Amino acid sequence: MEKLLILWDSTSIPHFEVGQIVMMLVGFGLLYLAIVRKFEPLLLLPIGFGALLTNIPLAGFSEAGGLLHYIYYIGVDTGVFPLLIFMGVGAMTDFSALIANPRMLLLGAAAQFGIFATLFGAILLNGLPWFEFTMQDASAIAIIGGADGPTAIFLASKLAPELLGAIAVAAYSYMALVPIIQPPIMKALTTPEERKLPMAQLRVVSKKEKILFPLAVLVLTLIFLPAATPLVGMFCFGNLLKECGVVDRLSYTAQNELINIVTIFLGLGVGSKLSADKFLTAETLGILALGAVAFSIGTATGVLMAKLMNKFSKDNINPLIGAAGVSAVPMAARVVNKVGLESNPHNFLLMHAMGPNVAGVLGSAVAAGILLALVG
Repeated sequence: MEKLLILWDSTSIPHFEVGQIVMMLVGFGLLYLAIVRKFEPLLLLPIGFGALLTNIPLAGFSEAGGLLHYIYYIGVDTGVFPLLIFMGVGAMTDFSALIANPRMLLLGAAAQFGIFATLFGAILLNGLPWFEFTMQDASAIAIIGGADGPTAIFLASKLAPELLGAIAVAAYSYMALVPIIQPPIMKALTTPEERKLPMAQLRVVSKKEKILFPLAVLVLTLIFLPAATPLVGMFCFGNLLKECGVVDRLSYTAQNELINIVTIFLGLGVGSKLSADKFLTAETLGILALGAVAFSIGTATGVLMAKLMNKFSKDNINPLIGAAGVSAVPMAARVVNKVGLESNPHNFLLMHAMGPNVAGVLGSAVAAGILLALVG
């Protein structure tokens, strides 16, 4: 009998706590969203599985010496993985739409308003007895409004590592819910006539312009906002690999093998922070609520800026493309195209929406740099 008790005690079953079971259910929920609903599966699947692993008693995955502990320390805590992801995203990004219509930078900038509005929202929550966010915490939470997972992880790892799990899950969850969250906001802020507006075809962008663009962005960033150069620099480097045409092997690797490997480790590393003691708190619920507010505000301000620009523009600017100013690339642009086609079956807005979409990537990186410079 004593041996049976020893054997029973060596299993994880008697050591499970309620919080761990809840967090494993959260992990299964993320796996469901990734596999069945196909919401951001590239990251929600490893994050969800990481949540399962880290909440298994006695397994020691996230303790010193465990696999997830080292993955997190090497890649997430140092900020290396988000930067490598940015390089891969840069190698997959085509700036042609933004170069052909530089005014779209304004839409990318307008959509970042959600970040700074949420910063004040997080500070105001300190008026409630359950919350105690520092300026660093509030800044890390606010970046969720940019709808840019790697940027959110990078900033959280620098300013509020204890909130990383909640911030990462919120950022990627809302990115995955772009097709659900954005259309009602877009339709509420535009008229049927505005949604039908056709846009003039974009001019052809030369190869020289595509090569010079990432270099120009990098130079401007390092002059005016050096704190943002880690993110912007890796993004521009990846894009230069793609556009220069002389290192196709490197460009292909950045777009495929490298970003895929890093994505696996990044997801597992983030999932390792979804332990019950760190996630099941009032702060986490506040972060999730603020993330939804941030994303909604970013979408709304992008649409409103596009409406304003349309009033003063010689050429039509369909206000829907303002919603693509959040940096959920390319999902937000696809949602804009879908809503536009519902109003006008001949109105293809995808390429036009890619301008503010990639501008949003730069905008969220710049916003992260500003917050890092101010409160880091």
